[in-house]
Amino acid sequence: MSRRAAAAGSQSSLREANRLLVVETVKRYGGLTQVELATATGLSQATVSTIVRELLAAGVVDTANTTRSGRRAQMVTLARRVGLAVGVHVGHRSMRVVLGDFTHEVIAEQSLPLPSGHRADTSLDRVALLVVDLLERVGATLDDVVGLGVGVPVPVDSSTGMVSVAGLMPGWDDVHVGQVLSKRLGLPVYVDNDANLGAIAESTLGAAREHDDSLYVRVSHGVGAGIVIGGHVHRGAGGTAGAIGHLPVEFPGEPCRCGNDGCLDTVVGAQALLGRLRNSHGVLALRDVVQRTNDGDQRCAQVVAEAGTAIGRVVAGLGVAVNPQVVVVGGELADTGEVLLRPLREAARRKVRLNPFVPLEVVAAALGSRAEVIGALALALRSTDVPLRVDTDEDVDAAAGTA
Repeated sequence: MSRRAAAAGSQSSLREANRLLVVETVKRYGGLTQVELATATGLSQATVSTIVRELLAAGVVDTANTTRSGRRAQMVTLARRVGLAVGVHVGHRSMRVVLGDFTHEVIAEQSLPLPSGHRADTSLDRVALLVVDLLERVGATLDDVVGLGVGVPVPVDSSTGMVSVAGLMPGWDDVHVGQVLSKRLGLPVYVDNDANLGAIAESTLGAAREHDDSLYVRVSHGVGAGIVIGGHVHRGAGGTAGAIGHLPVEFPGEPCRCGNDGCLDTVVGAQALLGRLRNSHGVLALRDVVQRTNDGDQRCAQVVAEAGTAIGRVVAGLGVAVNPQVVVVGGELADTGEVLLRPLREAARRKVRLNPFVPLEVVAAALGSRAEVIGALALALRSTDVPLRVDTDEDVDAAAGTA
């Protein structure tokens, strides 16, 4: 091979690597302006402009005019024709399925209530039916879907896609969720804990987007946290990192479904909160507590605030260990707003005093109740390789020189 051909080949490889970097960065964030792309990738604006032009001609990306800080800019997104993805969140008492594209835009969605103690086989059958139904609504088929992301409210071993702690979700312990759904739908399936997925969504599209290190705390029927360090979710061995609902906080305490006593879930989980309200309010659901709190019910507000304080103390420990730039709070109970957030924030800040100049920031999830399912959608998109075939004049010249 001549020196000229070798140099041309190296340049072609570098261009290909830069194109892949641009595509992966757009895929991660759903859409960025060319200036933002240059900053995120470290490439020059001229290089980004050239690559975007090539990808646009190849049908890999779409562009649209937008504004940033009052100035015109060009937004770059992956083309919808590249494919669609599905996000699924299976909770303790509800299920949500969304259909979206590589911009992370949801184009169809459906939610269903679930009975207490719902079984894996029945729930996964419902997921499969809902996916097909959503595709029919938008005139698409399973062939248009690149992958499916699933979130569940228990720790998941990412290497197997299975629940990694027995007893937390009865009937799901020995079920390979990814394999079951992949067999039903013929799609790649990726499974993770729902707090991790909320962390992915909020760190790329929501309240933690401007930060490299963040915590996402999900407060619903149980409590869990997603830990983001350097822009990546930290799952730990067996996927149990962030399982703060099973951290003992009371001694002695009530038995927890994990086998320990006095865990945070036994203090602030849905069953504990509803139990404190049973004498005064009778039988309620968690959504009733949220609604009554927002309507001004003082007793419900008191119970929610006490939960915020207890969670804040545990979050403080994570705050010291991880030193996040922001704590984002989501989940069903977060819909009570500052009733939950204020005591949580105050308790966390009282315990975290290592940096008095930068107090621990605690904010509500920007994506609200959709954070987990948007995170599941993002997981499917991130896990998908985008077909990248771009022929340029330089590529042709390099090939000719090699020959």
